[in-house]
Amino acid sequence: MPGSAQATDTPSNFVTHLECSTTGERYPAGELIGLSSSGKPLLVRYDLDRVAAVGRESLADRPEGMWRYRELLPVRGEIVSLGETATQLVPLLDAPGVLVKDEGRLPTGSFKARGVAMAVTMAKAQGVRRVAMASNGNAGAALAAYASRAGMESYVFCPEDTPEINVREIALQGAKVWRVNGLIDVCGSIVAAGTQSMGWFDVSTLKEPYRIEGKKTMGIELADQLGWELPDVIFYPTGGGTGLIGMWKAFDELSEMGWIRGPLPRMVAVQSEGCAPIVKAWEEGADHAEPWQDAETIAFGIRVPAAIGDFLMLRAIRESDGFALAVPDSEISGAQERLAGSDGLLMSPEGAATVAAYQRARDQGLVGGDDRIVLFNCGSGLKYPMPPTNATLDHRAPIDWEAIARA
Repeated sequence: MPGSAQATDTPSNFVTHLECSTTGERYPAGELIGLSSSGKPLLVRYDLDRVAAVGRESLADRPEGMWRYRELLPVRGEIVSLGETATQLVPLLDAPGVLVKDEGRLPTGSFKARGVAMAVTMAKAQGVRRVAMASNGNAGAALAAYASRAGMESYVFCPEDTPEINVREIALQGAKVWRVNGLIDVCGSIVAAGTQSMGWFDVSTLKEPYRIEGKKTMGIELADQLGWELPDVIFYPTGGGTGLIGMWKAFDELSEMGWIRGPLPRMVAVQSEGCAPIVKAWEEGADHAEPWQDAETIAFGIRVPAAIGDFLMLRAIRESDGFALAVPDSEISGAQERLAGSDGLLMSPEGAATVAAYQRARDQGLVGGDDRIVLFNCGSGLKYPMPPTNATLDHRAPIDWEAIARA
């Protein structure tokens, strides 16, 4: 949808309340709120009987994109939008039955646009004028863009080794950005510490209820694109886990309404061996993940040593009969280079991690050759460092065509 602010006809009472993800305590919808009184993420709940009565057939006449599913979103009033279109499903050439959902085609070049568009829309509706977050890069870029679109001030705190292009993108799109000599959890503590002094609203991962609602549109949209039949397995690059949690929430809502039937997908959390707290917790049968020490990986977006929604990710993995898998950076970079050269897909390192994880899962018999599989590429590879290329040609000298053929 074009435009910075649009009307929506979503009745506000489709949202019934907010709910603490651990205690079930209820909170009224429409109020500005971050975490529950227990310090845990809040989940938005809907009157699904009324949503179901609208009928999924009515969606067909609406434009594609995340706002198509407005009855399952908390929007009221204006929408802050940069044109969040549906993202394409691209088949892998050498892997029949495997599709890549390319979220890098969204505004600001990553799937962070979905969650941040929703969070900023709701924050604006609740009178917020200043927002802040901790970010490994892409979420901060999305916040800068959407906050500027909404006329808000934005503040972003990034680990000091965040790719330069991300930091510059954040600054160019209007946010005040700082590099911090620590990882994203340290950046998050700075945002929390500044809330009272700065008067900003913290829209970091799962620190408010609405980013998850934007991210869940990945799951609704996927079901819609596949004729309301879901794949057997979903591989998802997992850091803070908003998308994994959001998609599982979407599938639960769609199933309860009868819009989808049959088994739900097995959810696979993909991490790097250099930062794999969710994988370790899953392997140990734990309900919470221990903070990962000395986290390091080329996939900055999944370098999250400690996630506030760890228990929700682990719950989704187990309820879906899924699994968690870590892959080394060498396999991530190898998959990224291979897919770029063989399939024309320039994936982010985080997206390439799902390709590497899928191959490992096939080799280990965790998925079968007949399984219908979706891999999520969460961002454009254009936003990350690329291998150097130094070939030059002097047009004034004779051209050695054999050397060019050998290059």
